[in-house]
Amino acid sequence: MTEATIFDTLRQGLWVSVLISAPLLTVALVAGVVVGLFQALTSIQETTLTFVPKAALMVAVFWVSMSFMTSTLVSFFSDTIIPQIAGF
Repeated sequence: MTEATIFDTLRQGLWVSVLISAPLLTVALVAGVVVGLFQALTSIQETTLTFVPKAALMVAVFWVSMSFMTSTLVSFFSDTIIPQIAGF
């Protein structure tokens, strides 16, 4: 296994991790901005107000995008990692 192969596999793995985490991080960012704007407009400074909607939305998005995340990770392993382990 050459250095180029290792770096290419590492690059692909990092890109897969970005793809898998993008839906959750996007929802957390949008929910945080919306709740923060709501708190700034109403002067309500309750910590659970930021946590509960963000957690609920992240669980919902995780449930919806779980098949995408799983298929992306499985295809990465079956197309990239397992052939390198087997020596193909």
